[in-house]
Amino acid sequence: MSEAVTQLTESLLQQFKNETFVLLSTVDIETGGPTSTAISWVYAENASTLRVAIDHRSRLVNNMIENPVITVTIFGEEMVYAVNGRASVRQNPLQDVPFNMCCFDISIEAVRNALFYGAQLSSVPQYVKIYDQRAAEKLDEQVFTAMKKA
Repeated sequence: MSEAVTQLTESLLQQFKNETFVLLSTVDIETGGPTSTAISWVYAENASTLRVAIDHRSRLVNNMIENPVITVTIFGEEMVYAVNGRASVRQNPLQDVPFNMCCFDISIEAVRNALFYGAQLSSVPQYVKIYDQRAAEKLDEQVFTAMKKA
């Protein structure tokens, strides 16, 4: 993928069927500069919309409300994708979760290969949750269920 497209590829849609993490980049409202944060409460609503849930304690919420232009970096099979789009509040606060969260829809404007020329990923980065596994699974289920209902 050398040219930008305006929708997620089929392989990216498949990747979002399982829990994954992305880097969400926003414009910081205090500094005006870029800021990136890894998030895992993200899924593809369809090929042209990503949905994310963000804890209200995060600066990302106000950043996206103030300036909706964002980039989501996705580590896919063999490639790194930069997804440019605009965030809009889907539900605030997100219902049926144990703490104050905001749910955003990201309208995808462009999907580009962000990996330097001549390279490919040898594996997709993985992470482990270092807190109570049962609590993590329960919270993830609550958040994803609420996001899908939003």
